[in-house]
Amino acid sequence: MGENNCCALSSKPEKIIIDTDPGIDDSMAILMAFQTPELEVLGLTTIFGNITTKDATRNALLLCEIAGRPGVPVAEGSLEPLKGGEPRVADFIHGSDGLGNISLPPPKGQKIEKTAVEFLVDKVSEFPGEVSILALGPLTNLALAIKSDSSFASKVKRIVVLGGAFFALGNVNPAAEANIYGDPEAADVVFTSGANIAVVGINITTQCTLTDQDLSDLRESRGRHAQFISDTCKFYRDWHVKSDGFCGIFLHDPVSFVALVRPDLFTYRKGVVRVETQGLCVGHTLMDQGLKTWNSTNPWSGYSPISVAWTVDVDEVIAYIKNLLMKP
Repeated sequence: MGENNCCALSSKPEKIIIDTDPGIDDSMAILMAFQTPELEVLGLTTIFGNITTKDATRNALLLCEIAGRPGVPVAEGSLEPLKGGEPRVADFIHGSDGLGNISLPPPKGQKIEKTAVEFLVDKVSEFPGEVSILALGPLTNLALAIKSDSSFASKVKRIVVLGGAFFALGNVNPAAEANIYGDPEAADVVFTSGANIAVVGINITTQCTLTDQDLSDLRESRGRHAQFISDTCKFYRDWHVKSDGFCGIFLHDPVSFVALVRPDLFTYRKGVVRVETQGLCVGHTLMDQGLKTWNSTNPWSGYSPISVAWTVDVDEVIAYIKNLLMKP
């Protein structure tokens, strides 16, 4: 039943934009992207989630500098969900600075004048069919891009989303995963847009972990960013102990990054995915697996299917992540 609509990387670097709310595990994924010569990172766009959007912008600029890529554009995204109101912020997981409270100095660089939506629309229009997007936070920026440019969904090469909990419990509450819960209306817009989408839910990402021993190995390695990552992960690891009784960390964002560059390490099922936007189960993702011919139309009818990660080669994915994190 495994299906894979993602393309393996070719010899020509793949253009990507990372839409992100960094975030400790986001930071790992971003640094991994900069360590991957097969990718050309066109820019980072920022969104609320692990922290506020403004703090996400600061951290994105810092990460570009830490990676030695200060010239990479950082475009600031929406300050609130589509429906408005204060965004949910998970600083209790990532620290008040989003990076484990390690007290870094402010970045030297500044965000670009374009908004995240303008940057996304412009780059996808400039390189139609060539730009992939790795979406690591709530999907507000992407939904706004889809709403502002009717051709955006058809011009983007693919969107790899970290989000949802497919036929598994959420991590905000039993019904919902944090990124989708952060803006369920936006997620529903994106999932029903007709774009080429692969979604990696926490039913997949929670299978991939770094244990205390792995974190110790990372800290003692000669990895270019190993010390920085180890420092940020202390806060993150302690939260996992309190929340999940697990001595280590989940690798949500790094696993989603691997799905972008090594889709062969996953299997997928295709189906229409809708997101609940009201009531008890706000943020719940439910896929029509195509196992039944419905007698009448329903809210899943008439939309294009997307690819949902179904299984993962845990050992290979963890090995891939560790190799990049420990890369000199």
